[in-house]
Amino acid sequence: MSEYQYYDFKALDRALTKAEVAALRAISTRAVISSTSFTNHYEWGDLKADPLKLLAEYFDAFVYITNWGTRDFFLRLPQESVESKQLRAMLPGKAVRTRSSGKSVILSFESEVESDDWDDGAGWMGSLISLRSDLLRGDFRCLYIGWLHCLECGEFSGDALEPPVPAGLREPSAPLNSLIEFLGIDEDLVHVAASASAPLSAGPSEKELADWIRRLPDKDKDDLLLAAALDSGERCRNELLRRFQDQSVSTIAPSAGQRRTAGELLISAQTRADERARLLKAKRAEDAARQKAKDEANRLRYLNQLAKRADAIWVQVEAYIQKRQPTDYDRAVVLLTDLHDLAIHQKSESEFQEALEMLRKTHAAKETFLRRLTKAKL
Repeated sequence: MSEYQYYDFKALDRALTKAEVAALRAISTRAVISSTSFTNHYEWGDLKADPLKLLAEYFDAFVYITNWGTRDFFLRLPQESVESKQLRAMLPGKAVRTRSSGKSVILSFESEVESDDWDDGAGWMGSLISLRSDLLRGDFRCLYIGWLHCLECGEFSGDALEPPVPAGLREPSAPLNSLIEFLGIDEDLVHVAASASAPLSAGPSEKELADWIRRLPDKDKDDLLLAAALDSGERCRNELLRRFQDQSVSTIAPSAGQRRTAGELLISAQTRADERARLLKAKRAEDAARQKAKDEANRLRYLNQLAKRADAIWVQVEAYIQKRQPTDYDRAVVLLTDLHDLAIHQKSESEFQEALEMLRKTHAAKETFLRRLTKAKL
């Protein structure tokens, strides 16, 4: 396989018509197409269409994966449901950015990830797609994660200020964790960035929503009811919650005076990485020392047991040598090594060396065995 490309499109706000499905089928005869999705992979060749045009015309989300490391995730958002200026303010970079497309806003997360693991792309859409609903409800945590990705890509100067930190970064959802993994963002950078994040709000209570809805103008209520009647997905609910949040307490935690610079975040992340490496090294050294002590205790226990049958071991060594087989020579050398360690433990090494020298003389013609003794430093 010279190359691999995976394309996965998903429609959320509406189902595709039969004519649209037919148009997509004309693009690819082997793609898996339904009323809400288009999925295909290529090992030779390419998609015979502009994927961003397909996204803009038919779908609400798009995942693109290649075997050379490209990982892209795109979301199409209704322009009336998001603040384009706010999105652009949080994402002034290139790796994650927004662009207008008719009555929609396209949000793109683009990355190049080095990995030895094979990734066919099949699971990413399911793990990332709910980020769209989060955005439409006013949860901007994925935008801040996108800003961190741009920071890692070197797109900001050291004195560039971070955007306001959304609440809940210290308790990321599964889709947020998937996005962090998808983009390959350093865990230390995410950790230090999240340290300035306030706890995630439990969301409005039923009473708070009821009081707020009661105060809405009649026209707004009529519009919301009509949208709810026509909407087959979560769009109406997301719009309602977003409007509630816009008119109540902001979900953004720190003030502008608390915002950190890109340089400060990178330094803090490196400091944390160094500390983690130091602690890991210390733990490994501690584990190695513990294992060494355990091995030495086991070895001593074995030698004490060996001492009770040392004479029988010498007899066994002689029997192995007499067989004149390479594997039996190896067994003899293992036993002699044990007897040598026992002699050191008992401070009787001179007696061992005398017995070993006699063994060498007895079997002086067995050069293969003698070479094994030399190799074992006996």
